[in-house]
Amino acid sequence: MTNHQPVPPAWTCGGCGTDWPCGPARRQLLAEYRDARVALALYLATQLVTAGRDLAVLPAGRLHHRFLGWTR
Repeated sequence: MTNHQPVPPAWTCGGCGTDWPCGPARRQLLAEYRDARVALALYLATQLVTAGRDLAVLPAGRLHHRFLGWTR
């Protein structure tokens, strides 16, 4: 990964300032975990749990879609 890393507690992207994982981060993660999709899902699920503590005001479904929904 490059500078498109999450910045808690807002969970924005350190590279572009949008919600993380942003488009570039998603592309980088897909490339990095190309042959390990289950590992990608586990990594993002861990991030989701951590972000859920910081972003407790957001609906759980929205967070799920943001962190895991795009990996299908």
